[in-house]
Amino acid sequence: MKANRAYHLIAARASHEPAIFADEDRLDRIEIVSIDDGEAVLFWDLPAREASRLLRELKTDLATLDADEFIDKWQSDADPHPE
Repeated sequence: MKANRAYHLIAARASHEPAIFADEDRLDRIEIVSIDDGEAVLFWDLPAREASRLLRELKTDLATLDADEFIDKWQSDADPHPE
């Protein structure tokens, strides 16, 4: 089963402006929620620009990977964008 059939992506921005114009202190929240039980399986609070990049990667992986592959990849990535 594709990951986008097993998990739902929820992104919440701390303000209305796009990430490129966001304050450096702004943190956006990204959650991956299991559709079966409604529980959050992955969760990030990231600066707006990092969150924007992560969202693109997550959307691609949700559409292309199987559910197990998706979780294995992202659970092993404790910090998706180390600096």
